[in-house]
Amino acid sequence: MKAKILLFFLVTGIISGASSQNTIDLTFTAVNNGAYIQLDSIKVMNRTQSGSVMLYWPDTTLAYQITPGDQLLYIGYTMNYPVGVGSITKKEKEFQLFRSTPNPVREQSVISLYLPAKGLVKMMVSDIRGRTIANVDRELDEGPHSFRFRPGDEGIYFLTAWWNGIAQSIKILTEGPTIGTKCKLEYIGSNHDKQSLKQSQLKSGFVVQESGILDTTDHDTAYTFQFATNIPCPSTPTVTYEGQVYNTIQILSQCWLKENLNVGTMINGSLNQTNNGIIEKYCYNNEPDSCTKYGGLYQWSEMMQYTTQQGVQGICPPGWHLPTDEEWKVLEGAVDSQYGIGDPEWDLNFKWRGYDAGTNLKTTSGWYGNGNGADLFGFSGLPGGIRDGDGGFYLVGFYGNWWSSSEISYGRAWRRNLGYYDPGVYRYGGNKTSGFSARCLRDY
Repeated sequence: MKAKILLFFLVTGIISGASSQNTIDLTFTAVNNGAYIQLDSIKVMNRTQSGSVMLYWPDTTLAYQITPGDQLLYIGYTMNYPVGVGSITKKEKEFQLFRSTPNPVREQSVISLYLPAKGLVKMMVSDIRGRTIANVDRELDEGPHSFRFRPGDEGIYFLTAWWNGIAQSIKILTEGPTIGTKCKLEYIGSNHDKQSLKQSQLKSGFVVQESGILDTTDHDTAYTFQFATNIPCPSTPTVTYEGQVYNTIQILSQCWLKENLNVGTMINGSLNQTNNGIIEKYCYNNEPDSCTKYGGLYQWSEMMQYTTQQGVQGICPPGWHLPTDEEWKVLEGAVDSQYGIGDPEWDLNFKWRGYDAGTNLKTTSGWYGNGNGADLFGFSGLPGGIRDGDGGFYLVGFYGNWWSSSEISYGRAWRRNLGYYDPGVYRYGGNKTSGFSARCLRDY
């Protein structure tokens, strides 16, 4: 039996220039296609100042103190614990023992604790009659740590953890006694370990879900995170735009068009697209059927409709926008089985990143040599090839390339690349005169 550990990630920017300190409340909840979901933990990361803080359910409101100079704040949920954000008003330096997940437990569950300083931790599991069933003594470093619990013959257990003279206890229920099985408590590891907790939980038989939103706010805000995936976006299963019907796909808190954009008038690949009031597109090898299959290919400026403001609507339908580089990172972390949202892995460039995000984003067919696509989340990435800056067409069937709306320099912008047999996702700067595919993301 696999249990879902619900994690969430939010990126929010605090507007700079405040004349004095001001506290705002950020409140979080979650749904799965309309059904309420209990959040497990909430992480807040300040990307500008390289700090973070954690909330754990039932604490789902964060008081954040805005000070002059605050720029970009990420808020998300993961099982990592705080490394400090300065002005966040939370008790960050306390010994804490968190509930078993799942609880009730059938086969196994994960129990996490946080140490404010290095020290000896004693953990004891007892039954309802007070008998000691299992125990662990371990010297642990400051930070978050996780243990795996396996039940035995009893229906109710009590787990107590001691550190520095402080004791905390939790009650663990089972779905039914496991006759003939011995109760076990074993150390999994620290979130400071190189292996991500997401990976260790997967190996422990759990499914980890991370959901993310990018936002900017300077006032009290309530956020609802979506945990449905691989279904049409609730309330918006299709979008009709410029005479064409597009399907939608919900990937946690992001709602994407399921197909590449195919909007505009086809022009020959030897020509540059121009700001003439008409949306222009390239079709691979100048064949209209290629646009039907793979969508159009666009130069960055044409796709952006001649603005450089990231996250604009551009050539997308109303209510949708061109994804930013950071929104691509959220998608990658959501679909990868080892590197979660906000992991430093996604900030790398000019290399294949992630463990299997590329595999999980690609279609199961249509790639050279049948590829390795699993399409686990319904993104259905296709190998549409490119229109190079010299006017030629290359690599259809081998690679798919998608623009972001984030500019690097006057002549380059961030893009994503999926390869026919590469498990990761490549992030690097593309020449704006090249022609790549475009996807749209629904406004939050």
